[in-house]
Amino acid sequence: MGEVEVILNESDPKLGRKGEVVKVARGFAANFLIPHGKARLATPSAVKALAVEKARRDKQEAKRLAEAKETASRLEGLSLTIQALSGEEDKLHGAVTAQDIQEALAQNGIRVDKKEIQLEEPIHRLGVHAVSVRLCPELTATLKVQVVKKKA
Repeated sequence: MGEVEVILNESDPKLGRKGEVVKVARGFAANFLIPHGKARLATPSAVKALAVEKARRDKQEAKRLAEAKETASRLEGLSLTIQALSGEEDKLHGAVTAQDIQEALAQNGIRVDKKEIQLEEPIHRLGVHAVSVRLCPELTATLKVQVVKKKA
């Protein structure tokens, strides 16, 4: 019984990651991997299509990373000012949340998802706070958020 090359449709800890071309026993491919949709035969046309798809994905990833770096450079030099109602001892009546920071960034022309704004907990005091924004897994920017008393 020989071996055959297949392209993995999903990651498997013993075989490899999704999109990799691996050699497996012919019977394993024919009786398990292919019927269960876990792999497809690595024909020349399938390998070529895989290479084209990988190049397209790499190009998209490079574009996304470039946009994230540009946004990070804008965030690093930015100091946001958010007005909030406060009581005694500089405690806020409410809290400044990721949603508030996202809206303030949008007013400055910077679009980020509120899930990217990393607050351990909402801001409850007046003052300057450092807030991290995780733009992508490998890139995090820090901006200053100044919470000031809202004039009634």
